[in-house]
Amino acid sequence: MELNEYQTLAAKTDQRPGSSADALLIPLLGLAGEAGTLLSEYKKQLRDGPGHVRFADHVSEELGDLLWYVANVADKTGLTLEQVATANLDKVAGRWLEQPREARFFDNDYPESERLPRHFSVEFSYAGTATGTKVVVTREGEPVGNPLSDNAFEEDGYRFHDVYHFTFAALLSWSPVSRRNLGCKRRSNKRVDEVEDGGRGWVIEEGVALLSFVYAGEHGFFAETDRVDQSLLKTIANLTRTVEVRARSAYEWERAIVTASRIWRQLRDNDGGAIECDLVGRSVAYTSPSPAVGN
Repeated sequence: MELNEYQTLAAKTDQRPGSSADALLIPLLGLAGEAGTLLSEYKKQLRDGPGHVRFADHVSEELGDLLWYVANVADKTGLTLEQVATANLDKVAGRWLEQPREARFFDNDYPESERLPRHFSVEFSYAGTATGTKVVVTREGEPVGNPLSDNAFEEDGYRFHDVYHFTFAALLSWSPVSRRNLGCKRRSNKRVDEVEDGGRGWVIEEGVALLSFVYAGEHGFFAETDRVDQSLLKTIANLTRTVEVRARSAYEWERAIVTASRIWRQLRDNDGGAIECDLVGRSVAYTSPSPAVGN
């Protein structure tokens, strides 16, 4: 039986048709009640074990009741079960299924000078700063962006946070901050340069980087886990919904945040170092410690 066919047949047994508040409340309360009954059946299974001989039959019945109420809520809110099921599969696939690793770029149609470098390495060190407290990022000996301190009352290593931007570039093919610092903004398209690569893009990415850094700090910079809470991923999806990186899945964002945080930890522990970014292979790696100067 097709899902929409089931929904149509289920609607024929609805005792309170219509979309009024009361009519909608009945199936919503039904969902809560049937979920409780299902849990009660499982409680009996845990308690009685093999003695609960009709456990599977009872589960089937309760799941059927839940399905009826789901179909009824969908019917009263103008949705179809097929729409709901399709959207859900897309959502959970984006969250839990590994995405194809082939490179997908937002700038393939632009001149090479306006593309994120497909392979590059950067060095984090204290060289060239007067006090030895600011991190300088360099590429082939040339500075990338401005020297960074923690900008905090207590030292927390945020001076290495550019690793998040470079990791976003490597794994998501997106980083307005890296485009600015590496000199590859898409200036040939004024609108794209303004909307995607300009000030608003920088603010969005800096916000995402800070949120990721704070979250990572609360979770040991992923020393013991490789999972990111759905709440953070939803917040990032909302922050980036107006820019091109909205095409990236929650799974890809999780991988980028975890990878950047673990490499940040290596930079902190070694007080600097180098990272290799491969946008084609969609990888980024810590490659060597860098001696600190004046620290």
